[in-house]
This record gives sequence, C-alpha cells and structure tokens, in this order.
Amino acid sequence: MDKHISYERDLERFNPLARVITYDDFDRGFNGWLDLTPNFVYDNYESFESVVDLTSWAPAMLSSAAMRFGASHGSMEGTYSLKLTTAPNAAPHTEPPAPGSMGLVIKRLSRFGDPSKIQIEAWYSYSPAQDRVGLGEEDIRAFGFFFDVQDSEHRYMPGVRYVNALGGKPVKRWQYYRVSEGVTQKDWNFGIEDGWCKVGIDNQWYGRRYEDGSGDGYQWLPGGEQDLLYNESPDKLNWLYLRLTVDVDKREYIELQSMDRIFNMRGLAPTLQDRYKSIDNLINPVFFVETDTDRSVHLFLDSVVYSTE
Repeated sequence: MDKHISYERDLERFNPLARVITYDDFDRGFNGWLDLTPNFVYDNYESFESVVDLTSWAPAMLSSAAMRFGASHGSMEGTYSLKLTTAPNAAPHTEPPAPGSMGLVIKRLSRFGDPSKIQIEAWYSYSPAQDRVGLGEEDIRAFGFFFDVQDSEHRYMPGVRYVNALGGKPVKRWQYYRVSEGVTQKDWNFGIEDGWCKVGIDNQWYGRRYEDGSGDGYQWLPGGEQDLLYNESPDKLNWLYLRLTVDVDKREYIELQSMDRIFNMRGLAPTLQDRYKSIDNLINPVFFVETDTDRSVHLFLDSVVYSTE
C-alpha cells in the first residue's frame, strides 16, 4: 500500500519546519488559545503580590473584525480571527503597565519529539478601536510574541517586541527578549525586594522601562528598524506575516522574519533562569498587544502555525 502525505492548501502561506505540531485557523474556534492569567492560589483566589495588576487584561475573542463604517472585515481567509484587545487605559511608557493596558493569549503546550528547533508563524493585523477620527496608528504602543520554555535545566523566554509608537511619536523598531546586565530581583519587580517573578521571566510585564523605549527586559534588535504596513484608517486591515525561529539545543535565537525581511539573530540569546518546579518540558507560545494611550487597540491573528525540527 502506498502512503501519501497531503497538507491543507492554507499551509502554503507558511514555511514550517519539518514537523507541524499545531495549525490554528480561527474559523474553527479558539484552538486552545486562552487568556494569560496569574496563579489564583491564595485566599479568595488572590494571586501573588505584584506592582502589575495581572488580573485586568481584556479577554480574547473570536472576531469577524466588525468596523463602524465597513461592517465586518472578516479575516485574511475566512470569517474569524483571534482578536486580542486592551482596555482604554495606559500609563506612560516609562512606568509599569497600567491595569488593562495589554491583551495576551497563550497556548499551553509541552515538548514533543525532542526538537532541536522550534518556530512560530502567524498572519496578523493590528488596529486601534474605530471610535474617533484620525489615523490612530500612534495609539498602538507595541505588540509581539514569545515562547515560554523550560527544559531540564533552565526556564527562558525567547521573544520579539515591535515598538510602534511612544507618547504619540513613531518608533517602528524591533526588540528581542534579553535582560540587561546587572538587573536585580528588586529592579525586575519594580522595587519589591522579594518579588515573586524571577529576573528574565515575563519580560512583557516586568523590568524597568526607559524614555527611549528600551527596558531591563528588552534589547534593540540590530538593524531592527522596519516600517510595517498600516493603512490609512483604523477600519482597513492589512495582513502581515511573522516568523520567529529558536534553537532550543543552543538556547539562542536563529532568525526573525517580518513580512519580506529576515533578521539574522544567531549569536543572540534570551536570559536563562533556574527551572521552576513542576513545569519541565514546557513550550508555551504567547502573543500580546499594548496600548500607548487611553484607547483600546487590537491585534488580530488570522492563523498560527507552530512547528519543530
């Protein structure tokens, strides 16, 4: 008997590694992606003490991208995308994230097949809420992606963040997850001496932030300036391609592809932290979006592929 391998036609718009672990088209539902929330393990379901309010992020939803003037936009191919949103609430970019100022989704996975490389790919779009006149692009602070990985020795978070605008001024530059030298536990937890979160974990929330857009948890990607496609008003969604590849044998980055540009990241590495209890073989992908003003902003994910080699 002859064996034949066939793939869905939609996979042609991706460039996966040898083994496709998950292919998530949100026309078929949430596919295991859910809101990122803290550990509700104390009395009255309270979480650990933190300067950052980790309970306030707006829920993700399946969306047909309804617009005020254009009815439903739909997705890149189909009707529904996964929509991350924020509350209309922001702090200055030099301060810890304000309650509700970010939207995050996570897919909780474990290591499979002992991979040497892992990769995420997505087609996405971004937009502010269509609630006022103007372009609105300057209201979107940042968006990005990271893996939460734990092997038998370390926990680490390789990821990228696109800084779009700060204080109404365009930045349009990529960062990657790595902690600056000399950052202490107190620095990382915004002054809490015995803060729960270890240095290098949850860079999207923790670590001091600075006027130029840098921070304790982020480094500017060399040559990472890129003007992404954003159309002329908030109701015009354009779909963009993103790919991040990570070497889990060497615990370092391989490359980032954003639209048609490929950034060589060999030699760059995330920050390694001691392993946490009970989560060995963890590989969780996470997407996020941040608002820069008191206006809700959105990240739409048409489809996502996670693959390994």
